Amino acid sequence: MSLQERKERERAHRHQLIVAAARELAEAHGWDAVTTRRLSERIEYSQPVLYSHFRGKREIVGAVALEGFAELTATMREAVANGPEGRAAVAALADAYVDFAERNPALYDAMFLLDTGLPFADEATPVPLREGFETLLDTLGDIAGSADPALFVEIFWSALHGLVSLTRSGRLPRQEASRRLDVLVDRFAERGGDG
Repeated sequence: MSLQERKERERAHRHQLIVAAARELAEAHGWDAVTTRRLSERIEYSQPVLYSHFRGKREIVGAVALEGFAELTATMREAVANGPEGRAAVAALADAYVDFAERNPALYDAMFLLDTGLPFADEATPVPLREGFETLLDTLGDIAGSADPALFVEIFWSALHGLVSLTRSGRLPRQEASRRLDVLVDRFAERGGDG
């Protein structure tokens, strides 16, 4: 291995170490606890080393979010791997999405609520975000009816996000969460884009 290759491998390792430490701190103590000082202490590198990888917290949160999108995509793909159709497909995706959000609250915040600078629905949208959307589109596109499939998926995703966010914040009572999700699934599965 050349010296350059070794340096690149070490840099990639440090990058991943920073992202993992940020994610661990956020899940344990919230995103306010993620500071360059705490990260540098956690990974045992100086703050200038962190800044050589990321210009600031926004970029660190963005890197965590990209990991999250890759994980969410894998979770959704696994949920529909056996090829469910109709309501079963909608339910599988909805359950996988909600379960992911509940198991990873700080990660979900990084993906959807915090400023990451990551562009959505744009030519510059990073691959992990595109793949997540394409997973939804591949599964739900056929039930969109006369609606534009991409628009149908955006509305489905928005509805799921709204349920997750409002339930997590306590604005919707948690005890009714599964009933709300059933209503959402039924409406999207039965009416598609024709209702």
